Amino acid sequence: MAATINRPSVTDLQSISAVDTAWLMTATILVLLMTLPGIALFYSGMVRRKNVLNTMASVIGIAAVVSLLWFAFGYSLSFTPGNGWIGSDSRFWFAGLDFDSVHQKVAVSHLAPHVPEAAFAMFQLAFAVITASLLVGAWVERMRFGSMLVFVGLWSLIVYAPIAHWVWEPGGWLAKMGALDFAGGTVVHINAGLAGLVCAWMLGPRRGYGREPLEPSNLGFTMIGAALLWIGWFGFNAGSSLAADGRAALALSVTHIAACAGAMGWALAEYLVRSKVTLLGLCSGLVAGLVAITPAAGFVTPRSALMIGAIAGVACYWGATSLKRMLGADDSLDVFGVHGVGGIVGALLTGVFADPDIGGVTGSVVTQGISVLAVGIFTVITTAILFWLVNALIGLRVDEESEQVGLDIALHRERINM
Repeated sequence: MAATINRPSVTDLQSISAVDTAWLMTATILVLLMTLPGIALFYSGMVRRKNVLNTMASVIGIAAVVSLLWFAFGYSLSFTPGNGWIGSDSRFWFAGLDFDSVHQKVAVSHLAPHVPEAAFAMFQLAFAVITASLLVGAWVERMRFGSMLVFVGLWSLIVYAPIAHWVWEPGGWLAKMGALDFAGGTVVHINAGLAGLVCAWMLGPRRGYGREPLEPSNLGFTMIGAALLWIGWFGFNAGSSLAADGRAALALSVTHIAACAGAMGWALAEYLVRSKVTLLGLCSGLVAGLVAITPAAGFVTPRSALMIGAIAGVACYWGATSLKRMLGADDSLDVFGVHGVGGIVGALLTGVFADPDIGGVTGSVVTQGISVLAVGIFTVITTAILFWLVNALIGLRVDEESEQVGLDIALHRERINM
């Protein structure tokens, strides 16, 4: 039976805050900006020239498919009361979110009572979209386009939606346990990082990987994409306060501090190991800092954010270099090395640095560790089963000729001129 969600009458509209609503809609746009064009540019600059357009097309295709599935099923499964594992069907096809101008009724979420539920649903849609889009970096240059959309669409419902419910819906079992994830360290980054690693390992390496240089096409694209991610992340973290308040302002400040510390942490590690600092390293480091502060943004002080960002910058450099070699998977654009490792670091350090004077909760490293482990096990096993099934039914990898020619021509009959 579908859970009943109360809808306010005209008198309840006084609880709707115009300021909070405007901020949440702005934050939604910022988070969507992270995917389109942020992730598209960030990733396409790191692939070879013959695969730039396919990488961009993959991000746009995923954004469209995941958005439609979120509208149909994903939102309801993630954010309505159901049980500890999954939500109900009460919001399938955004049922009940219509604004009735005759009767002056507007639905609000039990999680965000001061904004229209349509705004909350769209804000969370932007998170579902970017999480799925992050996966592209693990398999670029070797995945069939149509099959990829089928896999990612299923993954968004079977893997992402349950985890979002566990952690962010008050009835979710990890939420009840006290796991802290302010804006998606576990739900978004650990989830996508580990799923990407599984996909990269099962798909196999790019032809020539480890034997010939796979040079990035345009690191200028990557820098622009990183800058858009940095800007959009203010909506990602500060928007997760769901109000235009002091907590949102603090989340914005710690986000920026952690990004800067992450860039410097990565740069220092890179310089000590290779005696040089690269643009790609600076971009990767700032993303590492942003990833790590995400679960902690509403719970920690600026000084703690500095520590979290710096530690993440060094840890993710190791994750994208030494750890990547040890794992032996061609995670093409280091989805696990940056998002997986950074998410784990951030989730655990949230348990260390969470300040009850800020978030009203005390962190626990043990609880955070259980959350990381539970999400990790579920993501790895479920992603592997889903990947195997889709690959067995319709195939996921392109043929050798298509890979050599490049997916821009082989799959899209388009070519970029740079």
